[in-house]
Amino acid sequence: MKPSFLITCLFLGSSLPAVMAVEPVSVNSLVLKTLATHPELQYYEAQIDVARGGKTKAGEIKNPELMVGKGNWRLRDLSNNYVTDGPTWQAQLTQTFEWPGRISLRKAIAQKDIELAQLGLAQFRAALTGRVRSIAWRMIAAQEQTRAAEEVTKRFQSLAAVLLQRDPAGAAPRLEARIIQANALTLGAEATQARNDLAAARFELNQLLGERAEHPLELKSEHFVVLPPPPVDVLLSRAREKNFALRARFLDVEQQGFQVALAKNERWPSITVQSYVQKQTTLTRETQVGFTLSFPLPLWNHNKGAIDAAQAKQLQAELMLTAQMRQLERDVAAQASHYRIYMEQLTQLPPDTLESFRKAAAEADDHYRMGALPLATYTELQRQYLSSVKAVLTAQMGAVDARQQLEQLTGSVPEQ
Repeated sequence: MKPSFLITCLFLGSSLPAVMAVEPVSVNSLVLKTLATHPELQYYEAQIDVARGGKTKAGEIKNPELMVGKGNWRLRDLSNNYVTDGPTWQAQLTQTFEWPGRISLRKAIAQKDIELAQLGLAQFRAALTGRVRSIAWRMIAAQEQTRAAEEVTKRFQSLAAVLLQRDPAGAAPRLEARIIQANALTLGAEATQARNDLAAARFELNQLLGERAEHPLELKSEHFVVLPPPPVDVLLSRAREKNFALRARFLDVEQQGFQVALAKNERWPSITVQSYVQKQTTLTRETQVGFTLSFPLPLWNHNKGAIDAAQAKQLQAELMLTAQMRQLERDVAAQASHYRIYMEQLTQLPPDTLESFRKAAAEADDHYRMGALPLATYTELQRQYLSSVKAVLTAQMGAVDARQQLEQLTGSVPEQ
């Protein structure tokens, strides 16, 4: 038998990238670091400052306007004969006042912008926390899948090396060697895919942490806690009270109500008060002091267009709130069902399922080398070990994703 296949198998094993020795970190530490360093959080925090500036602007009173002038007073009689002339000057101060209640309405609208910005920050923090936890659990699952795939691959590669060192006599030993070699190739491809999944999760976590994509990162293996799902009624009650999107819709409805009140208030004009003083010196010294009060008469323009538009937007906000409520109830029920199904699957598994399959696969390897186990049984045990690992991890990741979705929908603090 040619040794080219052995060289290929050994090359597949030796080509695995050397992993730098790094200290494993916990999922909670990743979450805390991400929340402390993620740049997009600063954007949402700055958005709150922008909204607060808008409220300050909404409460500002218009500055008064000062007008001064200087000239010459020339006096003529009815025959256009010169009588006298002299200097003259005048000054006037103008202040415009909004109709009562208008500024408070604008401040109330701006306050809703602040609350929306604060809600946006809280929503992003919760979403970022959930995303980090989901990716971290995916990386933990990829670590476990990679470890199991490489463990089984090394067994088949080791067997292939032993069989190729012998000179098998007869068809059966040669075919068994071919089966072992084929399994080594196939499982090597599965191990490569598992490493690719692990690298992809690590790259994504490093990006969220603000690190280089290739920065070494290893997570501690954490025990998956099987928590019973709360009743759907409890979840719906939490969602109606704390769901971020729904709370934003409520704020939008309230804000549109203030917009309608503001549009109705703007039917009444602003009031302009003007005080003035004028002085001239000719044959006599004349001084005139007074004030004027002016405001537009609301005879034709009743701001009807703005009022109708504000009321239509308020109706839209109310309809969107109703639609959001229905969508929320549907999403909560769907994710609760997914979570319950995955939990039922996981609770049916014995706590030591993966460990028992791992021990059985190792025991099968020992017995096959001693000639006490047929090839078919050996191969099946190794593959079933990998399949069981994949099945358990898939169920765990499905439960993690469903739980994270429920926490987002109910506005809860993501749990481990």
